[in-house]
Amino acid sequence: MTKQNAAELFKAVKQDQALQQKLKATADPAAFLKIAKERGYDFTPEELDAEIDRLSPEDLAAIINPGWGPRRHINPR
Repeated sequence: MTKQNAAELFKAVKQDQALQQKLKATADPAAFLKIAKERGYDFTPEELDAEIDRLSPEDLAAIINPGWGPRRHINPR
């Protein structure tokens, strides 16, 4: 069930700009987990790493830098 919480956190982060900014403001994994726990998400660092590994590069980019989506519509020269 805790792995599910990590997946749900990533869904919430995609939709909640304030949560995104709060999580991006810290590079400390313990602080990241504390913020997640305050929001009701409870998981271990290992479970978080496993969930991050399951994300596609596009999904990970959307969470880390939501303003820059994949540029698939641009044709290379």
